Amino acid sequence: MTAGLLAVIDMQRVFAEPDSPWAGPRYAEAAAGIRRLLPAFGDRVTFTRFVAPDKPTGAWRAYYARWPFALQPPDAPLWRLTDDFADRAPHVMDATTFGKWTPELAARVGPEGRLVLAGVSTDCCVLSTALAAADAGVETLVVSDACAGADDASHARALDVMELYGPLIRVVTVDQLIGT
Repeated sequence: MTAGLLAVIDMQRVFAEPDSPWAGPRYAEAAAGIRRLLPAFGDRVTFTRFVAPDKPTGAWRAYYARWPFALQPPDAPLWRLTDDFADRAPHVMDATTFGKWTPELAARVGPEGRLVLAGVSTDCCVLSTALAAADAGVETLVVSDACAGADDASHARALDVMELYGPLIRVVTVDQLIGT
């Protein structure tokens, strides 16, 4: 088995369904990479879900003014994990923030642990999570071909930015991480 905790970031309907304003064009490719990763981590997997707060505060008010469709409760269909992951999620963690490096995720990784990130969107929630985990001193690996961005250029730019944080953050592929 591969060392560390795999955090699968926001593989939800709102990012998968083509008619969603937040759809990631390469969601399916990221999902394929994640499906390859899951067996290597066994029960050391946490799926995250981005959900809207009950009442946005601060700058989040302007964000949700721009995206009012998203102001739905956590049990709304758009926030559900996609069908290919819903029954494969041993542990699910919700957050109302882009970054998923919360005390709960930190506790699951441990102070000397390794965090492996996959999911969507590379240029938002994956990036925010990776930077916070690295700042906490956690070895962080981002699996490039198990992530998808808002578009190809944003995905590539986010990976380039995260590589600047090496060796705290390393960008790897599924094959590099688990072999073939």
